[in-house]
Amino acid sequence: MTSPASLSPAQAAARLEEFTVIDVRAPGEYTSGHVPGALNIPLDRLQEAVPALKAAAARGSLLVVCASGVRSTRACEILSAADIDAFALIGGTSAWEGDGLGLARPDGARAAWPMERQVRLAAGSLVVAGLLAGTRFPAARWLSAGIGSGLVFSAVTNTCGMAAVLSKLPYNRAPHSATDLGATLDALQK
Repeated sequence: MTSPASLSPAQAAARLEEFTVIDVRAPGEYTSGHVPGALNIPLDRLQEAVPALKAAAARGSLLVVCASGVRSTRACEILSAADIDAFALIGGTSAWEGDGLGLARPDGARAAWPMERQVRLAAGSLVVAGLLAGTRFPAARWLSAGIGSGLVFSAVTNTCGMAAVLSKLPYNRAPHSATDLGATLDALQK
C-alpha cells in the first residue's frame, strides 16, 4: 500500500475551498478548535461514514485532519482501501495553528487536551501507580508491564487502544449542542 498524499498547512490553506475537510479526532478535541469548515467524523466511526465520504469525494477532494497527522494518515489508509482518495494534513491542527492559521471554535467550547497528551498522562500514571503499588504488592508490577506492552503494540501497529477508550470519556465527547454524526453524514451526501 502506498502512503497517502499529504499537504502542508500552507498548501492546504491556499486550496481550502477546494476540499471537504474531515476531522477524525474525538468530538471533544474537535470542539476545542478545528480547521475552518471541517466536519467531525471520529476515526473509530470512519467505517460507517464510507458511503457518505464516497459521495463527497465524487464532488471534490477530501482533506483529512487530526491533531498531529497520525490519525489522519491512518484514516487516509482506511479510505484508500475503500477506493476513496484523500489528502492528509501534515502535522495536523497543531501545525495548522503553529503556522499562524486560525482554528474555528464553537462559542462556549472548552479546550480538551489532544488525545496523544491524554494517552501519555494515562499511561504514565498507570505505570507509576503499578511501580508504587509493587513496592507493597509485587504482583501490581504487572500493571506497569501490561501498559508498557500495550505501548509497544501501539507503536508497532500504529493503533492505540487506550486512545479509543479515552475518546469515550465525557470530556472527549461533543457538547449536546454540537452536530451529531448522522447530520454530518447527511451533509456529506448533499
